Amino acid sequence: MIVKKLHEVGLRSEHAYIAAFASIGLSFASWTVAMRLEAAGVERADRWGIFVGEWAPTFFGLGLALQRYEEHNPVYNNDPRVEPAAM
Repeated sequence: MIVKKLHEVGLRSEHAYIAAFASIGLSFASWTVAMRLEAAGVERADRWGIFVGEWAPTFFGLGLALQRYEEHNPVYNNDPRVEPAAM
């Protein structure tokens, strides 16, 4: 399972959510820069902004999948905010 592998290498849901919000800002910034600096005009700026803008839903989806994995697999949850289960 890809979500399990991502979690094992250290990617957490918070990381994916941060990346999603950062990609929204990057999308706006890349569109603005492309509008001002590119000679190709609005069409190219729009395409570049849309391309980067597609990353946000992907990262939000990964964040949701990782969050669900973390909630349903307490063995793999090494979050210090979570109390260990009593045995």
